[in-house]
Order: sequence, then C-alpha cells, then structure tokens
Amino acid sequence: MKKSLIKLLTGALLIIGFSTQALEIEDLGDGLYRFIDDRHRSVFLITPQGAIVTDPLNKKAATWLNEQIKSRFNVPVKYVIYSHNHSDHIYGAEVFKSPQTTFVTHKLSAQDIKNTQMKTVTPDLTFDDELVLTLGDSNVKLNYHGPNDGRGSISMLFEKQKTLFVVDWILIGRMPWQKLWSYDIQGMINSTKSVLNYDFDTFVGGHADIGNKADVKRYLSYIEQLYSQVTAGALAGKTLDEIKQNIKLDEFKDFRQYQAWLPLNIEGVYERLMEESGMGWRSDL
Repeated sequence: MKKSLIKLLTGALLIIGFSTQALEIEDLGDGLYRFIDDRHRSVFLITPQGAIVTDPLNKKAATWLNEQIKSRFNVPVKYVIYSHNHSDHIYGAEVFKSPQTTFVTHKLSAQDIKNTQMKTVTPDLTFDDELVLTLGDSNVKLNYHGPNDGRGSISMLFEKQKTLFVVDWILIGRMPWQKLWSYDIQGMINSTKSVLNYDFDTFVGGHADIGNKADVKRYLSYIEQLYSQVTAGALAGKTLDEIKQNIKLDEFKDFRQYQAWLPLNIEGVYERLMEESGMGWRSDL
C-alpha cells in the first residue's frame, strides 16, 4: 500500500463506541470510505449528487452509518448495493429505505432473498453479468464471476478511486473462515483470477485487512495450493487425517488463525471434493 494512503487512513480514522461494537470510518480518498463494524467491512462513496452505500451489515451499524452520512456529508443515499445473499452483510438495509434510494444486487442474490424471506429490503434493480452505476463523476462497476461464496456474490470496482471491494471470497491477512462452509473453492479461484485483470490499487474485503493487488495474488496462491494439495492427497487414496498431517503451507503462516484454521481449511476442501465433486462415490478411487 502506498505510504500516502497509509498516512491518510491513520489520520482519518474515526472510532465511535456503539453498544458493544466499535464502529469506524476510514477515508480512502476521492470520496470513498471504508466502514468497519467489528469483524465486518463495507465501503461507501460520497459525491455532491448523493451517496452509494454497499453492505449495510446490520441494523445498529446501518443506523449509525446513516446518521454519519447525514451529519458529516449531508447528501441523500442514492444506491445501496448488496454484495451477496448472506444476512450478516445485508441486514439493516431498511434504515436507508426512501423513495430516492435504489437497492441493487445480482439476480441470484435477489432470488434467494425473496425465496428465503430474508428480513431486508427487496432489491429494486438486478443484473446478470455486469452493471455500471454512475453518480457524479464516479463509476462503480458491478460484476458477477460465477459461483464463489453464497449466491450471486459480486465484485465492486470503484473505477476513479481504483479500489476493488469483494466480500468473503478474498481475504487479506487472515485465513479463510474455518471449514469454508459456503465456499465453492474452484469458483473462488476462478473469480479471484478474473478480478486480478481489473485496474485497482487498493483492495477492501468484507472481512480482515485492506491491501493491494499483490496481496490478492498472494491470497489466490494460498487457495490454489490448498486446493491442489488436498486434491492430490485424495487422488492418492490418503485419508483426511493423513492429508492433514502431510500438508504444510508455512509460507502463509503469517495469516491470522493459520495454526488453528489450516486443518479446518483442509477438511473443508476435502468435504467439498467428496460431495460436490463426487469423489466420495467414484469407483476409480
């Protein structure tokens, strides 16, 4: 990350206690901000014409953020974008509901929100592969890259700010969540390769740290090595315990939760190979 950005983030950090949560806003420059609620992150864009808010996270966090946008920037919220269908990222959206606000998500995410009767605002605007939202002199390019995590999970590229926002399927500085319960592992790899073609300097994830394109490439390397080594072990007829004993990915041991979650990551990949890839009932194995 550029020194100027680090200095900007340090100087602009705002920490406010709300209930038992620590809520923070970080200035990323050019009207773009990162919003932090405990372990969750989203971003929002401020322009003279209004604001674009991504994942509202939950009602308490969304209420606080809405108040901050009103008091600090005094602009209406024009768009609320859902990254995907998981409730821990998109609940609380009703805080922003108004006649001038459009709620946006991928069509698969919208379908799941409706089918499972999620307690959030039903999206007004959906798309298949790509949608570009323009507000003032800023564009936000939304893209669906196929399955990766949950349903309808998308990338959000803030083109002027050269900042990419992705939730759950790319993490910086931390291991992926335990047994990777909702992940499509090969889909994560495919999607991450796709976004690396974009022009961005700053990466913001829905969890963990802020980073850059090199950090995203390193995370991709971890997922690829994890997936290939577990697959090789399964093809060799090794048990899950044997695979856990044999796999060492110590070049990534600086990732938080490495010791605790590497065995769980291995187990998660193994289970998906047995079930989703059908290796558990293949007659040749």
